Amino acid sequence: MGKINVGWSEVSITPDKKIALAGQFAERISEYVETPITATALVVEDGREQLIICSCDLISIGENLVAGVRELVSGITDEIDPDKIIISAIHTHTSHTYSRASSKNDNRNAKFRSMLDSFLPPEKQYRAKVSPKGDDFMDEDEALGFLTERIAEAVVKAWNNRRSARYAAGFGRAAVGMCRRVCYSDNSAKMWGDTNLASFTELEGGNDSGIEMLFFYDENDKLTGVAANVACPAQVLEHRMFISSDYWGKVKQLLREKYGDDLFVLGLCSAAGDQCPRDLIRWVKPEIPIDDPNIERNDYIERDADPSMFDIKGSRLVGRRIVNEIVMALENVEKTYDEAVLKHEKLTVDLPLRRVTPKEYEEALAVLEKYASKVEGHINFNDTARMYVHMGTVMRWEEQHKQDIYPVEVHIARLGNVAIATNPFELFLDYGNRIRARSRARQTILIQLACGAGGYLPTEKAERGSHYSAYVSSGNVGHEGGEMLVRKTTEEINRMLCYY
Repeated sequence: MGKINVGWSEVSITPDKKIALAGQFAERISEYVETPITATALVVEDGREQLIICSCDLISIGENLVAGVRELVSGITDEIDPDKIIISAIHTHTSHTYSRASSKNDNRNAKFRSMLDSFLPPEKQYRAKVSPKGDDFMDEDEALGFLTERIAEAVVKAWNNRRSARYAAGFGRAAVGMCRRVCYSDNSAKMWGDTNLASFTELEGGNDSGIEMLFFYDENDKLTGVAANVACPAQVLEHRMFISSDYWGKVKQLLREKYGDDLFVLGLCSAAGDQCPRDLIRWVKPEIPIDDPNIERNDYIERDADPSMFDIKGSRLVGRRIVNEIVMALENVEKTYDEAVLKHEKLTVDLPLRRVTPKEYEEALAVLEKYASKVEGHINFNDTARMYVHMGTVMRWEEQHKQDIYPVEVHIARLGNVAIATNPFELFLDYGNRIRARSRARQTILIQLACGAGGYLPTEKAERGSHYSAYVSSGNVGHEGGEMLVRKTTEEINRMLCYY
């Protein structure tokens, strides 16, 4: 146990150009900035060990981005152990699309479009909905360089800003994340499925309203920063045409109004692969139409419920709910600590690649060939969405003949009685619940979408129900790997806490 030093920084990753917005089948180009997007870094060290977490207002973190940041940081200072840098995403759909050319999980939509092109004659090729060029547009390669430099800058600044500090843990509850997969009487399931049907039986999973929190103070007990772990991606505004940090931007704004403009906020997304910020039972129609082939409502019923969780009004409400709980938890802090046991390990965990059968491959290939033969004119994002599952099956068939293991980077850390564990997936909530329940820590913070982009990791139930997020196309690892990840994460947490 030793005295801790803490450093913070926040660096803008808001571009001064238009960008391609990540996260939907339909191409979107930013029209303006609704709220700035940032990279926020927290450093905790005790002279022997380092814990560095950088939360980014991005949809995901490619392995190439992580490698680039670590390399750049190592070139600036030899004081920082690059393996102790954790980079995570809040999963906003209103931020950068950047190059994944050297990543294990390349840009899936681009690869799918290229594959679909390969099945078509030259006169019938993919046509993007929007495809801007020019000096006022930041392309994917430029975005990668821009993000690498800014995130590295955030890490180094936080390191240089570290001072003697105190910390405390907190807890709250807010209704933010809800299950986004709908089950039907024929044993099928659907992401964003319509619940206003006689065949609707249940939502596939539960939700987690708990918010794990860490508060940091300077030597004079002035609050310097808040870390909050919410089991919901930041995708209220996922279909919009502007740049935004979604509900986390509203959290920052409200907390700074109360505690000062120099307060830092570290937003951390917990296991939430099957979660979303909207209630599929009390469905509220978007104020502005959305363009998503997976979301259909043919019989809309007016509901007295939350405002639409597709619009800015909804993101503000989510932000307010989280802030209310943070404020209440801060008011209940009784004691702060200036020393703690600090441990941090980076692991490589080998998980089984999710596989497809020869029959599934042949069926997918036949569907693609038939579809391509009947297409009239050029294809677009709707065609990609329709063929998504089949293209992913064909790609996996080819991939599984080259490798059968999907190695992932996992971090396990301890700050006093608080455990921190990361994974690179959109991890379904049930896995997070199992880790938290089996962890012997007083508080367990789980950070998904960290140091890699492994896609969705669904449960066995979700795989049986199928559809988007549970398709082979949607991720690299299936439920067998999910169970292994739970066991390994729990074992390492409890070993670090000396319970094994």
